[in-house]
Amino acid sequence: MTVAIDDQAVAELEKNMADPMWRLANLYKIIIKGDNGENDLVIPFRPNRAQRRFIARLWHRNVILKARQLGFTTLICLVWLDYALFTPNVRCGIIAQDLEAAGVIFRDKVKFAYDHLPPEIKAQCPLKKDSASELLFAHNNSSIRVATSMRSGTIHRLHISEFGKICARFPHKAREVMTGSIPAVPKSGILIIESTAEGQEGEFYDLTQRAKGLALQNRTLTERDYRLHFFPWWEAPEYTLAPDGVVMSRKDEDYFNAVEAEIGRELTPEQRAWYVATRDSDFASNPDRMWQEYPSTVDEAFKQSTEGCYYTNEFINLRKHGRISQVPWEKSVPVNTWWDIGLNDEMAIWFHQRIGAQDRFIRYYENSGEAFAHYVSVMQSLGYVWGRHYLPHDGDTKRLGTEKNWTPKQMLEDLGLRNVEIVPRIDRIQTGIQMTRDAFSSCWFDEEGCKEGLKRLEMYRKEWDERRAVWKDEPRHDKASNGADAFRQFGQMREELYAPAQVAVRRHKTQRNWRLA
Repeated sequence: MTVAIDDQAVAELEKNMADPMWRLANLYKIIIKGDNGENDLVIPFRPNRAQRRFIARLWHRNVILKARQLGFTTLICLVWLDYALFTPNVRCGIIAQDLEAAGVIFRDKVKFAYDHLPPEIKAQCPLKKDSASELLFAHNNSSIRVATSMRSGTIHRLHISEFGKICARFPHKAREVMTGSIPAVPKSGILIIESTAEGQEGEFYDLTQRAKGLALQNRTLTERDYRLHFFPWWEAPEYTLAPDGVVMSRKDEDYFNAVEAEIGRELTPEQRAWYVATRDSDFASNPDRMWQEYPSTVDEAFKQSTEGCYYTNEFINLRKHGRISQVPWEKSVPVNTWWDIGLNDEMAIWFHQRIGAQDRFIRYYENSGEAFAHYVSVMQSLGYVWGRHYLPHDGDTKRLGTEKNWTPKQMLEDLGLRNVEIVPRIDRIQTGIQMTRDAFSSCWFDEEGCKEGLKRLEMYRKEWDERRAVWKDEPRHDKASNGADAFRQFGQMREELYAPAQVAVRRHKTQRNWRLA
């Protein structure tokens, strides 16, 4: 028996198949986590509220700053796959933070969605190439690929997943993305950079700030301008929890009241309860992690708490008394330098002048992966008259693997530096931190020349104990620690430089007390 096909139904199907949004909501299947007790973990994809909002505002260049678990990587993988399936001769790419993440994205999102297409669609879109990272379609010569970098050729659609993490953990890879992958996207193409925040530095932070500035200007964007898409936690309907049993402190109430005033809407008791419970259970009550993973505002996403920071009170006093300002270089006064020689050739240098009773810091410089000759070259370009150069105690330790197995002190002297001195080692780093706190009382900082160094000092903090939900009594080793360690050399030597006789006795007593503690 022949089944008659309704011409109207055929026309309707053809019309639907020509609509990318219809295809997106009807052709593809995804794997879900099953957090709500679902028996079937493979379901048809249906764009959620945040995903629909993003698609409606899609631009040529896009920056997504978001709360976690809103499904943007899944969405973009399906949009790219759909574009490659139904558009000839295009190249779609997804950059992941590392090889493991790239493999998971390709297997569980791209390849899974293709394998579970309706059989008649899949038959019309056969594969010419099926590798562990790329699908190339035989019917139209289009492809979709997932990798950690893409430089060669044109990429018509590019998604950079978790770019904030790439910037924080692999800065060289971030530079590669900025200089190689992004320029491969033509003006007519689409670029999507998506991430949670990772601190107030790096390419993702800079891109977000530029996009935010353009949004505030409310001007027409060019194809090269970035559009900011912000998706806070409080817009997601699933982020709610029954408030029974959730303990809300006065500090929590004050926080939510401040957020409500800024966003212009009320947060329900269920939303507040979800936020507090998630922070306390998933992030051991650490506010920094919550701001990063579930931001309430754009600025909060990049905010870092001053809780656990060593020099918070010192910075309050510096700002209160205007000692972070324009600090001129006095050409007739020698410039001293204070160094930290970090692991993996990370280096930090403070440039300092003593004027009367003031310790003036006029410049800060840091870099990594460079030889000592680079730093000496930078110093020579400044035109300063040099005083003394202070290295930490390991500046007098031979570095194995160098051509002559010299110490850093010997290498710098061989490059022409004179008056290189070693800051004596102290028994406990907490002693040096306290001496540095005392040293702030005479310090002035040039706001522009020391901009990066001031960030390092202000964010130098204790390590967080995830198990006990308290700050440990030891510093966290991160981007802030090198600059802070370099400045600590000054703190440890300051009084000895200006009053050596009295300090020698006090230092001996202080170190003895620390040893007995």
